[in-house]
Amino acid sequence: MFSWLANAWRVPELRKRVLFTAAVLACYRLGSWVPAPGIDQQAIQQYFNGAGGGILTLLNLFSGSALSRFSLFALGIMPYVTASIILQLLTAVVPTLERLQKEGEAGYAKITQYTRYLTVALAAAQSTGYAFLFKRQGALPGVNAGRLVIIVLTLTAGCVLLMWMGELITKRGVGNGISLLIFASILAYAPTGISAWINGGTTERLFFPIVAIAVVVAVVFVQEGQRRIPVQYARRQLGNRQTTGGSTYMPLRVNMAGVIPVIFAAALLALPQTVAGFVPAWSNWVNANFQYTSWYYLATEAVLIIVFTYFYTSVQFNPVDQADNLRKYGGYIPGIRPGPPTAAYLDRVLQRLTLPGSLFLATVAVAPSVFIHYFGFSQATARALGGTSVLIVVGVALDTMRQMESQMMMRHYEGFLR
Repeated sequence: MFSWLANAWRVPELRKRVLFTAAVLACYRLGSWVPAPGIDQQAIQQYFNGAGGGILTLLNLFSGSALSRFSLFALGIMPYVTASIILQLLTAVVPTLERLQKEGEAGYAKITQYTRYLTVALAAAQSTGYAFLFKRQGALPGVNAGRLVIIVLTLTAGCVLLMWMGELITKRGVGNGISLLIFASILAYAPTGISAWINGGTTERLFFPIVAIAVVVAVVFVQEGQRRIPVQYARRQLGNRQTTGGSTYMPLRVNMAGVIPVIFAAALLALPQTVAGFVPAWSNWVNANFQYTSWYYLATEAVLIIVFTYFYTSVQFNPVDQADNLRKYGGYIPGIRPGPPTAAYLDRVLQRLTLPGSLFLATVAVAPSVFIHYFGFSQATARALGGTSVLIVVGVALDTMRQMESQMMMRHYEGFLR
């Protein structure tokens, strides 16, 4: 492993990308400790340690404990994720957005601009909801209208700054910037989970490491699992030269959507808490019926993950386009006619692969709540070290290492993966 790291450090471009990513993530963690103006952090912390820590625990996890401190980055990157979900859903039903998506780089730039605008609106709404929620619970004593406006503007600006940081990492760093920000937040919350595990009961201390290791092994096994579709290329005449046919394969991953469905589901499940900040009656219902261990929450989370897995897989892999590309370059799947039969075959295989992948994602995401409710595990331990957290951390780490691997292989270095 040390030789691989040494090889990576010898590549100037890769070294600059890694250092740039580390610097941006360090700035993110620094901003997570800068409090919003006019905030009584002790009152906020007391609220989270008491009854207020229920449904807000997951949101606090994705913000790296910034929400429990009500700091500059208290909203985290989740408003941007929610805006991306909404735009992707609208792209499938709004003809104008669908045409923009097919225009290439210019269309994607326009959709990205709409996503940024929607992120600002969602961040302002979510920060306003949090401010009213904490004020009503007595966690913001002596807050007037002027201070509320300052708090909302500060948190919205912090979310926009995080969005810019994530885009910078994607463009100039290593890996997907948004995923890495969530990755850093979960790792920052991990010491809280470790402390809760050490101070937990005997059952938790004995069995949780076994459960966590089993989840890690299962996540790696499913994330790296793939179905290889054999592809044969016929001989082609290019001018005066005839190219020889060859055989290869088309890898279809069991979990082609990665950790995106889990992040999408978590982002949408944050909306009820936002609305609850404005409507006291809705807040009472959310606190009573929409906790981690309630079947309302678990069923909604599982269904959203399954739906988003199918949706994001269809966005990532279009069987019709893949079949057209195969036919265009003289490729075919042995035993399958080119064209629509190939597209139908790929779609059938993809549906069969996506079903177990989506069920696995839903099971891993719901598992922490089951352990909290039925086995007496603490919320901090189960949320920080199990289920969704492990899935996101392992998935983002594998994707980032895969990108570094491609950079290394381009320069004839032996990479991380074998």
